[in-house]
Amino acid sequence: MTKKPNSDRSKSKSGTTPDFFNKKAAGRPVPKRQKSTETYVRGILNGDRVTLGQAITLIESQHPGHQEKAQSIIEACLPHAGKSFRIGITGTPGVGKSSFIEALGMYLVKQEKKVAVLTIDPTSQKNHGSILGDKTRMQDLSVHPNAFIRPSPAGDSLGGVARKTRETMILCEAAGYEEIIVETVGVGQSETAVHSMVDFFLLLLLPGAGDELQGIKRGIVEMSDLIAINKADGDRITIARQSQKAYKNALHLLPATDSGWIPPVLTCSALETTGIQEIWQSCSDYRKMTAKNDFFQQKRRKQASYWLHERIQNDLRLHLLTDPTMKDALEKIEAAVLSYQKTPFQGAREIIQLLIKKH
Repeated sequence: MTKKPNSDRSKSKSGTTPDFFNKKAAGRPVPKRQKSTETYVRGILNGDRVTLGQAITLIESQHPGHQEKAQSIIEACLPHAGKSFRIGITGTPGVGKSSFIEALGMYLVKQEKKVAVLTIDPTSQKNHGSILGDKTRMQDLSVHPNAFIRPSPAGDSLGGVARKTRETMILCEAAGYEEIIVETVGVGQSETAVHSMVDFFLLLLLPGAGDELQGIKRGIVEMSDLIAINKADGDRITIARQSQKAYKNALHLLPATDSGWIPPVLTCSALETTGIQEIWQSCSDYRKMTAKNDFFQQKRRKQASYWLHERIQNDLRLHLLTDPTMKDALEKIEAAVLSYQKTPFQGAREIIQLLIKKH
C-alpha cells in the first residue's frame, strides 16, 4: 500500500495551526528587509543607536544597492553633521589604547557628553571578517546610553583604516555625538589616513624612552597634537616621568606646527584613571585656540578636499576592476608590463587614454 505523503506534519491533530506556532507573533507585521532612506535618517537624527548601526552596515557593504542607499542617507545627514570634535588615537601594540579610550570615554559621558568610538579592527586573514574585540574590552563604556562603539573591519584599505570611517563619522555627528574618537590599529601607514579625518591627533606611548623613541617614525610624532605616556602607575611612575622629560626634549627638535600649538607631553594611567582630566583639558585648549585663529576650519576644508580626491581615485580604480572592457584591457596591459614589453608608465598612459575614449 502506497503511503500518503505526510504534508500535515506541522499541523496539530485538532486543526491546521502547528502546535509550536507563536500566537503572540501572529498579529505582528512582517518586517521589511530594508528600511526607507527617510526612516533611516529619522532614526539617526533621533539618536536611535540601532538604526545608526544598521546605516553604518549599509555604508560598509559592497552591494551596489546598499551603497546607493547609504549615499542617500549620508547626503540627508550631512546638513546635521560637522559639529563634533574628532580625536584620532594611535600607539604601539600593548600601549593600552582600548583601556585609555574607555577611561577617556567614561570621563566624557560623566560630563554629560555623547561619545562615539570608531575602532578599526584587524581583519581576519582567513575569512576577512572583523575580530571585533574592542567592544568586549570597553565593557563599561559599551553599555552606557550616551556612548556608541562601532568596531569596523580594516579590510584591504590603507594601513588598516576602515574604508568608510569618514562617512561613518558624518552619521554619528548627525545622531548627536559631540565627541568622536577614532582608534587606529597601530603605528604605521594608517596614521596618515586617520590624521586626515580628525581634528586632534593623540599618540599614546609606554614608559621608557630609549629604544621606543628611536623606533617611532618622526612623521607620526610630527603629526601628534599631544603625547600621552600611559601606564604611569605603581613602580612605573618614576620611569614615566623620565620618559616625559625625554619626549619633551625631543619635541623641541621638531619644527613649529602650522597651528601655532605646542604639543604637550603628559602622563596618565588608564587603569587608575589618573591624568585623564588633564589630557581632556589639553584637547579643549587646542580646540579653543585653533578655532580662534581659524586653523580648525582651514584644516577641515583641506581634509574635505583630500577626501574628494581620494574618493575619485578609489572610484576610478573600482571602475577599472569592475567594467568588463576596462578589466580585460588592464589584464592584457599588465601582462605586457610583467613580460617587459611595456613600461608601467606606458601601460598606465594607455589605460587612461582608453578610459577617456570610452567615456
